[in-house]
Amino acid sequence: MKKTVLREYARLIVRCGVNVQKGQEVLIYAGLDQPEFVQLVVEEAYKAKAKKVIVEWHYAPLEKIHVRNQSVTTMGAVEAWEKERQQHYCDVLPARIHLVSDDPDGKKGMNMEKVAKARKMSYPILKPYSDAINGKQQWCIAAVPGVAWAKKVFPGLSKNQAVEKLWEAILTTSRVNEDPIKAWEQHNADLAERCEYLNILEIESLHYTADNGTDLTVGMIPQAHFCGGGETSLQGIFFNPNIPSEECFISPMRGKAEGIVYSTKPLSYQGQLIDGFSLRFENGKVVEAKAQQGEELLNTMISMDEGAAYLGECALVPQKSPIAESGILFYNTLFDENASCHLAMGRGYTDTIRDYQNYTLEECREMGINDSMIHVDFMIGCDSMRIDAICTDGSVVRIFEKGNWAF
Repeated sequence: MKKTVLREYARLIVRCGVNVQKGQEVLIYAGLDQPEFVQLVVEEAYKAKAKKVIVEWHYAPLEKIHVRNQSVTTMGAVEAWEKERQQHYCDVLPARIHLVSDDPDGKKGMNMEKVAKARKMSYPILKPYSDAINGKQQWCIAAVPGVAWAKKVFPGLSKNQAVEKLWEAILTTSRVNEDPIKAWEQHNADLAERCEYLNILEIESLHYTADNGTDLTVGMIPQAHFCGGGETSLQGIFFNPNIPSEECFISPMRGKAEGIVYSTKPLSYQGQLIDGFSLRFENGKVVEAKAQQGEELLNTMISMDEGAAYLGECALVPQKSPIAESGILFYNTLFDENASCHLAMGRGYTDTIRDYQNYTLEECREMGINDSMIHVDFMIGCDSMRIDAICTDGSVVRIFEKGNWAF
């Protein structure tokens, strides 16, 4: 891929993604797959007058070794230096960039029960820090190709060809064209207009049905509204948390979901695949989870804590979106969720509450925002998907028909 194009992508992530401010610290989380591109992102961050840029590298094979050899107690411990680092992040609010490139099967065989136990130990200690920065920081998740990921998506190509093909798909769906920032400004305006219409409806619940057996009704929070595209932090900084993004989303009312929903794409969770699964809800909670592949992992996921079995997000994405129309199954949630309507288990988004800046985190949760250590999106959209909005005045408005917007 031409370096000039990659630099435009790096600039998009820095300027339009996290929107780095002068004098701000920047954290970049990345795998070992594309160090040259990470370098471009670092350079662009400094061009945006970042004070300091820190890169934290990760490598799945090493993580598997650590999990195999460390005790749960060691894995779950939060050292004093880690607490000090988290407090520093609360104090300075760095812009966080996540560059995903993971092998969808990279952690296959890892003892996920052990990982879950360790995370349950550390989460209560780290949670106050994450709560303290909730809504205040800018962050952006974007992607770069890894060889293993590229070969999973394009198994019939050589390694180099697969990586190049995946680069093309990432850049196209991320709107990296002659003027990427202008393209995103227009895209954000389009999503905002779509959300405005949905919010005018005053939706009380959403009823999902599809020919695959999905029949699910999800209740809405009266104070919540649909969001999409860019967001504004409590510090007043506009940023785009996902590149790419095609969704209009809302956090539903905890405890208000009835029925069954079937997945329509594989879910890569913790480096392992869960596929062909269904979830049945009663009083908002998953009471039955089945999967053709990864059922044990699925049940581990929804039992991470009390909130993990409840919904945190409802997102609307038409089948006629750039990612869906590419015909590519990415085996990566960032892309596959933006090719399909999806739901998320676990933590909800407080910024979907109208004027959320005027409420405490506890007040948002009292309104119905779910709380959990996880937030995991899974895809449910298909060509037969129908979604009816049941409004507060008793009217029913069809908002999705045959997998696409009905308005």
